[in-house]
Amino acid sequence: MAFSSFSEFWAMGGYGFFVWLSYGISALAVVLYIVFVRVQNKKIMTDFYAQQARDARIAKAKAEEKL
Repeated sequence: MAFSSFSEFWAMGGYGFFVWLSYGISALAVVLYIVFVRVQNKKIMTDFYAQQARDARIAKAKAEEKL
């Protein structure tokens, strides 16, 4: 083990603030990316289903128009 105690590990030889800050920023970026992808996916699927419903209504109206 490179560190003799947990507090030494936490301090990282005086660079702990920068090390843990970089880990935190990286984790935040990953979480924000996941949230962004889920929101975009939900929007795309909502738009897709709306388009499907719109196409079905148009097809139904055209079929009724021919009668």
